[in-house]
Amino acid sequence: MPAQKEKLWNSNYWKVMIANFTLFFAFYLLTPLLPIYLSEHFHSSKDMIGLVLSGYSVTAMLFRPFSGFMVDNFQRKTVLLTTFFIFFIFFAGYLLAGTLLLFAVVRTLHGGPFGAITVANSTVAIDVLPSSRRNEGIGYYGLGNNLGMALAPSVGIFLYHLTGSFDAIFILAMAIAGVGLAVDSTLKLKPRTIDPSGRTISLDRFFLLKGLWLASNMLCFGFCFGVLSNYLAIYGKEVMHITAGTGAWFMILAAGLISSRLQGAKALREGRLVHNAAWGMLISLVGYTLFIAVPNSMGYYGSAILIGLGNGHLWPAYQNMTINLGTNAQRGTANSTILISWDIGMGLGCLVGGVVADWMGYAAAFWTTVAVNAIGVAGFFLHAKSHFLRNKLR
Repeated sequence: MPAQKEKLWNSNYWKVMIANFTLFFAFYLLTPLLPIYLSEHFHSSKDMIGLVLSGYSVTAMLFRPFSGFMVDNFQRKTVLLTTFFIFFIFFAGYLLAGTLLLFAVVRTLHGGPFGAITVANSTVAIDVLPSSRRNEGIGYYGLGNNLGMALAPSVGIFLYHLTGSFDAIFILAMAIAGVGLAVDSTLKLKPRTIDPSGRTISLDRFFLLKGLWLASNMLCFGFCFGVLSNYLAIYGKEVMHITAGTGAWFMILAAGLISSRLQGAKALREGRLVHNAAWGMLISLVGYTLFIAVPNSMGYYGSAILIGLGNGHLWPAYQNMTINLGTNAQRGTANSTILISWDIGMGLGCLVGGVVADWMGYAAAFWTTVAVNAIGVAGFFLHAKSHFLRNKLR
């Protein structure tokens, strides 16, 4: 059947798309507010804020390899619903944590189910897509990630200014996660035939070794977004004196993400993954540079559209390239590999960004993102690109 006639938007695909959006929306609703919450509620220092916030990335990183192994070797819907329920319940912990230590424990442990769901849900998305539309479908699927990460902080900041209540935002996040769990529970998937030999414990069952070079690049890009997403609000408030602009920044970022995902779909459908990845990396590098090099409203908001455009091209290209390096039986492992690298980067961004900001100020922290992003771009063009072209399976 011709590729253009195969149905992309089937009911299962819609469901995993919606669930993916609610997952990221619920989690990132809290992202720009947690540094403020820790500072005001627990009187935490900048480096302590960085340490607490980096914990979830570490846990997500540790859970990703095991979740990839689980979704490749057990029924995926069972794994998905179990981890989604645990993710949902953990939001209650933010309401109950009365000390900084307890809050740090909850935030750190919450990264585990978050890391597992993102692998399970995205792997199910690949399963329900027609093979000829897979590159394109993964590109659209990522809109849920991007929209959740971009819109949720805006909504969270708006509600905080409106209500002044962190508890209300924690409750809303839990309710939204519950919606995603309910939607995923209605998925109708065919039972998979599991090859018991796949359950043999080996390194390549937890991490796609062929994807190491791409993963190292993605670590750099995750680092940059980890610094920016966690310290944007407090930087705008304390340094640039922009008290109501963070929400607008994330809305502009969302516009860039959406437009680049839609514009890049044709290139993905045609298999031009390297093309999209290259443009995404370069546009993002310009955006991060503009953010810190032009410390005014033009640089502040201009960076949002560029970073959005860059990430919207970058993410689906890297995810598809990593998947194309593995076999069909390694889809979960390939997904977990690229997500692990993003988690490591995000965690290091939270931690290193806080330490650098405490020692040398926020400007130094954001210049660090420019340097790390440039390292990722250089690594792609010097080695990762040729490695992918030599080793891709499809």
